[in-house]
Amino acid sequence: MSTLSIPYSRIDRLDFDATLLRLEKAAIKAALDAYAPYSHFRVGVALLLANDVIVTGSNQENAAYPSGLCAERTALFSAGAQYPHEPVEVLVLVAFAGDDRVESITPCGACRQVLLEMSARHNHPFKVIMIGKSGALALEDNRYLLPFSFDGSDLPNL
Repeated sequence: MSTLSIPYSRIDRLDFDATLLRLEKAAIKAALDAYAPYSHFRVGVALLLANDVIVTGSNQENAAYPSGLCAERTALFSAGAQYPHEPVEVLVLVAFAGDDRVESITPCGACRQVLLEMSARHNHPFKVIMIGKSGALALEDNRYLLPFSFDGSDLPNL
């Protein structure tokens, strides 16, 4: 049997630098603007692109579940449409359950696949920082979120 290790770091809130504070603020605003009338679980994302533009996204629910979309995919697809040639440098993720900031948050499986595809699209892995109420977890490389990922390379040529 083999073991898989995923390197990550914890960041204390007191150690947030100016860029992380700016991204957290943008992600919080996005989360507070989320459309989550069913789950009351509001998620916000702020992406820092290579051109120093910040793109945000929030979860968008729909009564015809699963027609809604997660915050991560909202932000990444928006960035891909608006800035198709700009790689992501950092993704910051926050969430609220009702009015309370959650202690920790991670992307769902579908979002992890989209994060992977975005870094592959630009051949540029990016940092993922998941900020909870009292601090953050940071991965230097988004690909660690989905170590056994699907990349389409095994599909037959049609």
